[in-house]
Amino acid sequence: MKFLITYTLSKRQARLFLLQHQRLVSGGSPGGKAGIYDFVRHVGCIQYDPLSIAGHNHELVLQARMPGFTPELATELLYKDRLLVDGWDKNMSIYCTEDWPYFQRRRAMAAERYHENEGLMAMVSHVREELTTRSPLSSLDLESKDKIDWAWAPARLSRAAMESMYFWGELCVHHRVHTRRYYDFTAKLLPGQLVQAEDPNVTEEQHHDWYVLRRIGSIGLQWNKSGDGWLGIAGLKSKERTAAIERLLLNDSLREVRVEGLKLPLYIRTSDAPELEAVLLRETASEEDGNREGADFAAALAPLDNLLWDRELIRQLFGFTYRWEVYKPVAEREYGYYVLPLLYGDRFIARFEPVMDKKNGVLNIERWWWEPDTSLSAEMLPALTAAFFSLGKCTRASSIRFAPGVAEDNGLQALEASLR
Repeated sequence: MKFLITYTLSKRQARLFLLQHQRLVSGGSPGGKAGIYDFVRHVGCIQYDPLSIAGHNHELVLQARMPGFTPELATELLYKDRLLVDGWDKNMSIYCTEDWPYFQRRRAMAAERYHENEGLMAMVSHVREELTTRSPLSSLDLESKDKIDWAWAPARLSRAAMESMYFWGELCVHHRVHTRRYYDFTAKLLPGQLVQAEDPNVTEEQHHDWYVLRRIGSIGLQWNKSGDGWLGIAGLKSKERTAAIERLLLNDSLREVRVEGLKLPLYIRTSDAPELEAVLLRETASEEDGNREGADFAAALAPLDNLLWDRELIRQLFGFTYRWEVYKPVAEREYGYYVLPLLYGDRFIARFEPVMDKKNGVLNIERWWWEPDTSLSAEMLPALTAAFFSLGKCTRASSIRFAPGVAEDNGLQALEASLR
């Protein structure tokens, strides 16, 4: 009989592990292109979003973990080195090129869905001809103005054709100009052995097991509860997810984690268990010595940061409620359009609204909200200053400014002064 291993954690211990797993700690990532690649490989994928109010989502994810990060580093990995792919995993995502074969099922489903549309397939043939003679191309480089009903609204037929070919894997993103995608044939951009490789997961059960394990690793700790953390896995409903978790527990690919105050168990990849055990040892030693150190790390997190994928879990573990309100009507927003959470140590201390003025090179902090019973202290200042310098470097800002009254109303004069 096989005994299942269960860990019992306090909420603080669970937070510390999550932050260590997410490399949201001082010295958590070495930075540079190697650091970016290692982090994406560690968590499976990071989300891409076309909005760029103060940097794109994937850029904000990376700058939070890597001092000195600039968007050019990620762009080179994606479109020059081709070690990362601009594709789909949890919605629009960036993942390691080596994972390409594992998404064969997703591409096959897209091919089956779109191949039935005669008008679309006629345009696909035209796209192939054009790309053969002149590439890369965006949909605007094709003269067709015909429209087709598409996922969100009527779209140009040329755009729908190119996106379809992208979904079933015939095309890859060659590069982007701002958010516009330029495509070329995948066979020209990715290694032939990957393009031709079979899906390593032969059965549907194997695919589910792989995806559940991958998604738990994307966060660090996850429960068997419907939520945004499980988005984007076709065919994986609660029944299939539960069955996969049970199989993974039995073969010791997953382990159970019980956290004080949480009714449901959480799960951790067994491969991440040594990291959890190291966190527990450090926390125990620090408690016994009676000299728990103050926080030396802070970061502005992306709205779609991996740590925030399951917002109910974050609410229960961190006592922090966060909603990305960008798609909510103005009257329904509690805070603002594009608001970032501010992490300090193992807690969220504030949220703020940044807007990049690209014309003048100024990153403006338009509004600020402290969490209850929180205010700026001298101890916080070095870490918060470093966090805002990292955000400024990511957005290519020449300076960071607080809107009139924001620093004064929130007791942030010392932080404002440190950023000048």
